[in-house]
Amino acid sequence: MAHTYGPIFKMKLGSKLHVVINTRELAKVVVRDQDEAFSNRDQSAAALAITYGGQDIVFSNNNHNWRKLRKLFVHEVLSNKNLEASGSFRRDEVRKAIKDVFGKIGTAINVREIAFATETNVLTRTIWENTSDEVVKHRNLGAEIDDVAANIVKIFGRVNLSDFFPSLARFDLQGVERDMKMQRDKLDKLFSGIIEDRIKSNFERSQHEVKREGKKDFVQILLDHRDEKDGTSLSMTQMKALLLDVMIAGTETTATTVEWAMACIISDHKVMKKVQEELDEIVGLNNMVEESHLPKLKYLDATIKETLRLYPIIPFLIPRSPSKACTVGGYTIPKGCTIILNVWSIHRDSRYWDNPMKFNPERFLADKWDYKGNNLVYFPFGSGRRMCAGLPLAEKMLMLILASLLHSFDWSLPKGEEPDFTEIFSIALKKTKPLIAIPSQRFVTV
Repeated sequence: MAHTYGPIFKMKLGSKLHVVINTRELAKVVVRDQDEAFSNRDQSAAALAITYGGQDIVFSNNNHNWRKLRKLFVHEVLSNKNLEASGSFRRDEVRKAIKDVFGKIGTAINVREIAFATETNVLTRTIWENTSDEVVKHRNLGAEIDDVAANIVKIFGRVNLSDFFPSLARFDLQGVERDMKMQRDKLDKLFSGIIEDRIKSNFERSQHEVKREGKKDFVQILLDHRDEKDGTSLSMTQMKALLLDVMIAGTETTATTVEWAMACIISDHKVMKKVQEELDEIVGLNNMVEESHLPKLKYLDATIKETLRLYPIIPFLIPRSPSKACTVGGYTIPKGCTIILNVWSIHRDSRYWDNPMKFNPERFLADKWDYKGNNLVYFPFGSGRRMCAGLPLAEKMLMLILASLLHSFDWSLPKGEEPDFTEIFSIALKKTKPLIAIPSQRFVTV
């Protein structure tokens, strides 16, 4: 449709007007020139249900609550100091994953499951490392969260009449709100228990005048803001909404990107060879990958960027909605309509990219590229004030997991299998067929 109808077109779906942006020039108007006016979200029934009515970072409108949560998340949770302090969690969990794969050499492995479990373990330690074992004992959290994340993506992919006919919203005709709340409630009980356990633990410590030593985990940072008197206090609902954002968005996007990247690399032996030669040179033949190596892995970084060019995880980003009537490309954009930024199409546009359908990491070596949306022919994590808040952690985890998997093992598809790049339609761009690959040992002693 982008190729047929040009830089900007509108669709009337039900009673709701949708405007689709397909070029760098017009995307700049939305995310840069008029970012303030376009910074509200188009809040679907599914989005409101999963986020307690839009009380999180991802789907909240540009209001005081959103600014408060984003500032807390970016400047405290993902500060350079906290990211550095949690580096041991990332190292330990990735090495556990490599050890697990080492025990399965020669057998078929679901690559996404390895990545998802690793990311889940990192995040749970970062978020509630100091929580008592009783709260999470006997629970397979990785499987629980994976199940919820998969169901959330499926529900977002369902067509929901009330999103196109807002007058029908109160009826929940297709059960989208009901089904999404069911998924939310599965994690709500866990998050409530963790927060209440920490409140109790903090009270007991205060009674005995015992101070908590060491780095604060995410839960403790949130609780420190619970009773602030300067307008930054957090409610229990806001805390749970933020935890849900981190656990679902953080795990789903990283695991899916690792799967796409591995699929691209395995299907192109020249790329795999270049990635591994770089790893051999930077990391060494008998060493394990450390985070200190990551900034030097230029070709792997380019490979990940090229993966996200062809397979941006959120292909239309999260739809926006203007807070007032605006003008884009000479057209009047009404207040309250749905704005879709077609990143998928921009990333594959021959006006911006040579041979755009070819997987070619070298195109990201020539110039300085980043994920911050400064060059709007490439913005897989968005741009402007609604850019992905979790980017610093996502970038570290993508590099560390992929570098470790490719340094320790050679990978191949099962005999007779052909590379498959078909996609599932939903809010996220996922592979239709899971990537099943066979690892073989290179040289690293685990």
